[in-house]
Amino acid sequence: MEKGDLSKAAYRGAKLPSVPEDLVVSGVLNLECDERLWVPQAKDVWFRPLCFNVSHGYFVNILRVRKSGILSRHRHTGPVHATVLRGRWHYLEHDWWADEGGYAFEPPGDIHTLEVPEGVDEMVTLFHVTGAYIYVDVDGVALGIEDVFSKLQAARAHYEQVGLGADFADRFVR
Repeated sequence: MEKGDLSKAAYRGAKLPSVPEDLVVSGVLNLECDERLWVPQAKDVWFRPLCFNVSHGYFVNILRVRKSGILSRHRHTGPVHATVLRGRWHYLEHDWWADEGGYAFEPPGDIHTLEVPEGVDEMVTLFHVTGAYIYVDVDGVALGIEDVFSKLQAARAHYEQVGLGADFADRFVR
């Protein structure tokens, strides 16, 4: 850097007030990581949290499914972004497939039934979920809800049970 050239200098001003710390999670594409990091969600279904943003009502996690068939029927209250890391899946209500290496955007209000097809031994997808999933029956009657707070609660309970401590989940909270 030439004298007087500040183009490569780090910001030297004051930190803005109330800005949370950055969140960096290493090795997220290492799907064979420590099994204790995977939080059980249902039989043969786990999630690995990456971010619980409690102030904006969203979470980012990696969902791992080791079974075929119907996973859930749900409605979104906010947008969802999905990137398929392994395997494939689709919604019974749509013609498209989410294939390995692909991306899907799901708008708020969309109701769909997620299926992992026969022959897929493992489906792994990174999801960024804003708002909640409202689990519904075939007629749209609400059966349950899942949001950033319920995911955080499940992660804390799991990490306590496997010896990492409930506060291990707090590293993902923003």
